[in-house]
Amino acid sequence: MASSLTKDAAQQGTPVNGGKTFFGHPRGLATLFMTEMWERFSFYGMRALLILYLISGGPDAGSGSQGGGLAMKMTTASAIYAVYLAMVYLLAMPGGWFGDRVWGPRKTVAVAAGVIMVGHLTLAVPGQAMFFVGLALVAAGSGLLKANISTMVGHLYDGPQDPRRDGGFTVFYMGINLGAFAAPLVIGTVGQSVNWHLGFALAAVGMALGLVQFLIGTRHLSPKSSVVPKPLVAEERAMWLRKGLIWTAIAAVFYGVVIATGHFTLNWALIPISLLGLIIPISVLVRIKRDKDLSESEQTKVSGYIWFFVAAAVFWMIYDQGGSTMSAFADKKTNGDVLGFNFPSSWFQSVNPLWVMALAPVFAWLWMWLTRRGRETSTTVKFAMAMVIIGASFFVFIVPMGMATHGTKVSPMWLISIYMIQTIGELCLSPVGLSVTTKMAPAKYASQMMGVWFLAVTAGDCITSLLSIGGVDLSGIPVLALEAGLAVLAGVAVYAYRKKIVALMGDVR
Repeated sequence: MASSLTKDAAQQGTPVNGGKTFFGHPRGLATLFMTEMWERFSFYGMRALLILYLISGGPDAGSGSQGGGLAMKMTTASAIYAVYLAMVYLLAMPGGWFGDRVWGPRKTVAVAAGVIMVGHLTLAVPGQAMFFVGLALVAAGSGLLKANISTMVGHLYDGPQDPRRDGGFTVFYMGINLGAFAAPLVIGTVGQSVNWHLGFALAAVGMALGLVQFLIGTRHLSPKSSVVPKPLVAEERAMWLRKGLIWTAIAAVFYGVVIATGHFTLNWALIPISLLGLIIPISVLVRIKRDKDLSESEQTKVSGYIWFFVAAAVFWMIYDQGGSTMSAFADKKTNGDVLGFNFPSSWFQSVNPLWVMALAPVFAWLWMWLTRRGRETSTTVKFAMAMVIIGASFFVFIVPMGMATHGTKVSPMWLISIYMIQTIGELCLSPVGLSVTTKMAPAKYASQMMGVWFLAVTAGDCITSLLSIGGVDLSGIPVLALEAGLAVLAGVAVYAYRKKIVALMGDVR
């Protein structure tokens, strides 16, 4: 999964407060750990149900699966799923802006948790209209929270040298994976086996627990978390309010006309959002690249960073299909019975965080072992490895896809193995991408560049959405082979041009 670590993740510091600790770290880390764990519990629980709920009752649902869903075709469901994920990461940028300029991180996270909880409660109400309202609320709340909670972890420390700072973020990251691991086992089971809307309601309960303990534990957080770093002045508030009202009015009039004339379909919403998810990342990178205030060295580093951004977009385009294309395959064409024990297909969504928790320490040790022996693997090589590995995962996926014909169901070990391969690729790319983003960011855009990194996820998911909207069967073997080949080709290109990229990186390695 894409990490939730943001702009403060690269810094270090000393604990602000004394007294009781949490695994040797400031007490406030426990508050943020539990908040993030419950938020990820609600997010990944709903995510495990999402694609299955969308296709339930339709022709692409698994045989014998629970009815009561929206009976959509897989192409439409994949587009909705991809747009939803894209918006979560796209909205992290305005979420960070709210934390920096309007409410401060602490208040923004509290508001975000409330919005997420209401969103899940809305999903628990039957009806297609309520479903899309709930999905929008969860995406908005997740964007607000994602951009600010890691910043508050950074506020617990002071100064650049405390070695416990990285350990604190490691503990925090474990909360992410614990929540993501448990969610499909609980929410997925109830939603898929009992009632979809009860599953969504459980996600709301999880977020409510996270919000309550956050409000109780805020006294342990740093006072910095309540400060608005750069509050809007009155003129700026008026300007942003005016712009917001103008764009809202334009959208309302446009879609009002479309609906009134009877031309509205779901694509009228999906296509513009998907295009924006591509246009915004490109425009942000172009704006930064053309900024005349940047030094020649900074301009060069931005040029080098674009290579990593494009590679990451391709990576996430494939990786995020673990919850759509692969989830549908698990539901319809994978045997859910092991040694007489039958389990719902949503449990496969717990495999990735389990692999992350198992393999992350191994990779951390491996990189350090290579460094101590003077054989440190460079950033470009790690990115190239990640691209080849994620491509290889889909080449492997082609095998069970070809086997699962005429009603044949394949062994669950196929998907477990594919998720393992993808997790290895993630561990080569995601932490490295966070690190290289902070290292290559121009001083003027030090905070914003982490948001740019998350825009790579947005871009990748929006490509998936546009393909699905165009009717491309992402579960077709030719398309799987094409995506896999594209990823491998991108990895080979990064490796082949590694000297050029390293030259553009300047003093960054």
